[in-house]
Amino acid sequence: MKVVIAIDSFKGSLSSLQAGNAAAAGIHRVDPDVNTVVRTMADGGEGTVQALTDGLGGRFVSVPVTGPAGKTVSCQYGLIAQTHTAVIEMSGAAGITLVSDAERNPLYTTTFGVGEVIRDAISKGCRHFIVGIGGSATNDGGIGMLQALGFGMLDVDGRQIPFGAVGLERLVSITTDHVLPELSACTFRIACDVTNPLCGPDGCSAIFGPQKGADAAMISRMDTSLASYAALCRKQFPDADPSAPGTGAAGGLGFAFQTFLPAVLEPGIQIVLDEIRLRDDVRDADLVITGEGRLDGQTVMGKAPIGVAKLAKEFGKPVIAFSGCVTKDATACNTAGIDAFFPVLRSVVSLEEAMDVENAAENMADTAEQVFRLFLLH
Repeated sequence: MKVVIAIDSFKGSLSSLQAGNAAAAGIHRVDPDVNTVVRTMADGGEGTVQALTDGLGGRFVSVPVTGPAGKTVSCQYGLIAQTHTAVIEMSGAAGITLVSDAERNPLYTTTFGVGEVIRDAISKGCRHFIVGIGGSATNDGGIGMLQALGFGMLDVDGRQIPFGAVGLERLVSITTDHVLPELSACTFRIACDVTNPLCGPDGCSAIFGPQKGADAAMISRMDTSLASYAALCRKQFPDADPSAPGTGAAGGLGFAFQTFLPAVLEPGIQIVLDEIRLRDDVRDADLVITGEGRLDGQTVMGKAPIGVAKLAKEFGKPVIAFSGCVTKDATACNTAGIDAFFPVLRSVVSLEEAMDVENAAENMADTAEQVFRLFLLH
């Protein structure tokens, strides 16, 4: 019998690999001869670097870069040498968790550090990039990243414009003569799970600006400058499309990737499923196990367990999910491919006790054991 296990991390507790191995341990208590295939899982957001790097046999690299508020931060990314691949979360270089409340101002926060991470990975031989762009503190249209990669974002005097959305107000020309030559040999898969355009009432400034510290006046100001930026880009890059879904992701970073780099914006879960080649594992499986820290009504909106379940159902496989906790509206998961789901918490304990790695792993193994015993009866 073959059981494929692909569980997302339990945030703040078990990593994807730890959760999967714990479930496998529970199954082996019932039958040591079961072929359990553990694959790391993420949905393109937080935890993607760890999941893909662990799952693809890579190593972690830390590099000092310019943080969103201009201070140096350490960004960790994954490097998979065999495939010359870098796995990056932009939030590690320009995320909202890297700025204090006092620094939270999208007029000045920058994506420059994201470009610095890419430069570092290129210097280490990477030519294939997987980049998650959720959780940004920025609204600069990706100009900071582009400047770090050698693009000239110039003002009327031919000087590089300053960091942040305020820089866009001074942008009059874009040059490419100092762009890293290796970029032409690179590919970028961008994990993007929002469909917002760059500008307008559904654009990045209006929808995501407030959570980054923008008031109404700032939103109007940023939206106007992003529209001017897009118009300038269209003159030089005819395929630039600020209305395309996802161009408003990460304060316009999606637009920068799509316009200036050989990049494709895709649902994060699809990228992960492709990269770990889960389809090949599921094809001949007898059972597929997935899960995440919390199963609720939002799980069906592109989260990892549903991505796994949909893939499994292409081959008619039964799907079981485990979770730290479940809500009443988690029943939506049953109509989205998960045949049954189970919380792993075994008794009433404090949150701290529940999230303790050792306790969580034991709970996962114990629950997987009992559920697998039931599965064998069918």
